Amino acid sequence: MIQGTFMVPHPPLIVPEVGRGEEQKIQDTIDAYHEVGRRIGGLQPETIVLLSPHQIMYADYFHISPGNGAVGDLGQFGAGQVRFEVGYDREFVENLCKLADAGDLPAGTAGERERRLDHGTMVPLYFVNQYWKDYQLVRVGLSGLPLTDHYELGRRIRETAEVLGRRIVIIASGDLSHRLKADGPYGYQKEGPEYDRRIMQVMESGDFGELLEFSKDFCEKAGECGHRSFTVMAGALDRMEVETQRLSYEGPFGVGYGICTYTVKSLDMKRNFKEQYEEKEKNRIMELRRQEDEYVQLARKTVEEYVRTGKKIRIPEGLSGEMLERRAGVFVSIKKEGRLRGCIGTIQAVYPSIAQEIIENGVSAATRDPRFSPIEPEELDKLTITVDVLGDTEKIDSPDKLDVRRYGVVVTKGFKRGLLLPNLEGVDTVEEQIAIAKQKAGIGEQEQAELERFEVVRHY
Repeated sequence: MIQGTFMVPHPPLIVPEVGRGEEQKIQDTIDAYHEVGRRIGGLQPETIVLLSPHQIMYADYFHISPGNGAVGDLGQFGAGQVRFEVGYDREFVENLCKLADAGDLPAGTAGERERRLDHGTMVPLYFVNQYWKDYQLVRVGLSGLPLTDHYELGRRIRETAEVLGRRIVIIASGDLSHRLKADGPYGYQKEGPEYDRRIMQVMESGDFGELLEFSKDFCEKAGECGHRSFTVMAGALDRMEVETQRLSYEGPFGVGYGICTYTVKSLDMKRNFKEQYEEKEKNRIMELRRQEDEYVQLARKTVEEYVRTGKKIRIPEGLSGEMLERRAGVFVSIKKEGRLRGCIGTIQAVYPSIAQEIIENGVSAATRDPRFSPIEPEELDKLTITVDVLGDTEKIDSPDKLDVRRYGVVVTKGFKRGLLLPNLEGVDTVEEQIAIAKQKAGIGEQEQAELERFEVVRHY
């Protein structure tokens, strides 16, 4: 059973041996942390499940630490004398992996690159250990998978505790925005304070469905750290009425630190936030599909047929003359829950018509983008698709002739060539646009490269 869950930050500075007096500037956070430690000490859990964004992280897999245990210290923060040694709950880990596998959730103990404890784990344990030490640890990393998968991992954690009859506490370790102040370590973005305001409102109210509504672009601009940890914790509290309490919030160093606690009260079937979100998404996508033009309709038919049968469709009858007679480069972009799921295209025409270009690139975007695994049939109803038809490229002699909203960019150095489309979420400056295009081409950020620009017609 879940005895309690806790949202906490992990600034090493908060440990006196690291802060050396500076920690007094976040005294409210320290006081709240001690309250968390006292509450966990009072609960006396058999197992603590700790979710850390600084644990090993993969794009498409949740890593759960294997073995009997691990050690660590705060030496990288100048306090090597602050040491930790934990024993892992191997039975819990084994059962969690089995339940995840049974639910087709990619999680397991493979791929550990660093056995030592990370600071996202050690900082919370520094306070917990002052009040309770007779526990085993389950150390869980996060991933680049959708937030709904993080929520589902939380449900599997609770199910594991129930199957084993284990008394557990869950600690969701994570700072908030890292971009609250211009003189902070990561600078300022207007999304930073907005993120902290929104996330503290969500976490204080316990309205966890809102966690799934935060867009990837917004979270990245805010420089958040703990959102996925909080979402896993929320999943563990699925269909449960909880008593919430906000203990503190501070951000004096340009990074947000929030602490909230959650006590399970009873079952509440109306708090099935993942299902509510998925129903809302389903309705949104259905409405989008009703409005799709013939370019996107062709791309969707291509993707759905190939994913289901492995066969390419033929060019259907009734398409416009432009699609059948004009040649152009085409990019097909596929998203799932607001996150890119595949994007492949051609800078210039390769096939006899735009229609054929869409079919070929649609298949590639769905199954051959090296950044992602091939799309599975059960994902098809969750996909949004856009088709970009490229105009001719035009050489330019200066970045001043670019506009991230209007023009895409092609960078070339020797045989290396990279492209970035215009008007992309999260790309707000020409400098960012060029840097990403260079990265895609394998061109060094400081290397000189030839520039070309192009316009696109984006179809939804």
